Amino acid sequence: YNVCIMAYGQTGSGKTYTMLGPQLEENFAFPIEDESELGIIPRASQEVFRLISEKPPGSYWVEVSVVEVYNNEIFDLLAKDSCGKVFGVKRDVVTTREGKSDVPLLTHETVENASEFLHLVNKGLQLRVRHPTLVHAHSSRSHLVVTLTITTAISGDNFGISWEDEQTGQRLNKEVSCTFPQKMRDNKSTSSSRASSPAQLEATEKLKQVKTRLQLVDLAGSECIGMSGVTGAALRETSFINRSLSALADVLGAIAEQRSHVPYRNSKLTHLLQDSVGGDAKLLVMLCISPDQKYLTESMQTLGFGTRARQVQRGQVKKKNFPVQSKAK
Repeated sequence: YNVCIMAYGQTGSGKTYTMLGPQLEENFAFPIEDESELGIIPRASQEVFRLISEKPPGSYWVEVSVVEVYNNEIFDLLAKDSCGKVFGVKRDVVTTREGKSDVPLLTHETVENASEFLHLVNKGLQLRVRHPTLVHAHSSRSHLVVTLTITTAISGDNFGISWEDEQTGQRLNKEVSCTFPQKMRDNKSTSSSRASSPAQLEATEKLKQVKTRLQLVDLAGSECIGMSGVTGAALRETSFINRSLSALADVLGAIAEQRSHVPYRNSKLTHLLQDSVGGDAKLLVMLCISPDQKYLTESMQTLGFGTRARQVQRGQVKKKNFPVQSKAK
């Protein structure tokens, strides 16, 4: 199943610190001297690769994308120009025939450990839009979405699945692809070159994939224009930020009330996060609140958002198991 972890709150309340931890302002590098201060994003990546290290080599494959949603537009923060320099490129989000959200031409980088992952996140952070306000000197003016796409490789002969129901089976069948990533083809061809029989070569070709996503989101902060004192372009940014956060609240409200229509397309942010907020995904929202008395109104609004999120009842999130079928069956 897909998982989404996001930090929500007013600007300056600690969302970026919660998600990323302390950063060196010169190059946004992650200090590793005190690991207890690491944020959710570096911690999550370390845990993912720790779990993968316990699995058979080559059975898991991780790709990373880093995007920001700025003024209701999606920008690919890992795209490169002809000289190999990273720069933000505007992308669009679409809904596939299977009802999944997708960003065509989005850059996906393959990573093999947490260090490579954090290096890519650092590259993206250097392009993220920031602007000083009266509330926060380094206010993030965009929503940052870091996505780890984890592909599980399963032998075709052992691809026996006990479906919870027929619809679940049909949905997962659509998600399963028989094409293998290029790098894993390379790894597979390397291993198959050592195979001594045609039977072994055929076995290495019978592979299927199941893809899942872990999306880590540092939302831009909601803000009261009167307190932040923004004007001009920053005022326009604030308008888009508040509208997208309102759209996110509407989506959670629609899911909580089990409405037939969930307005994912009212915002590029919610359209992008559709697969990790709705369906059978698992969502964790962390509320960041300023302790200052003058921000009481914003704090109450944040708690109201959290209340709406907690009203979503999905029951137990069901993991898809892939038991090995016996030869008798």
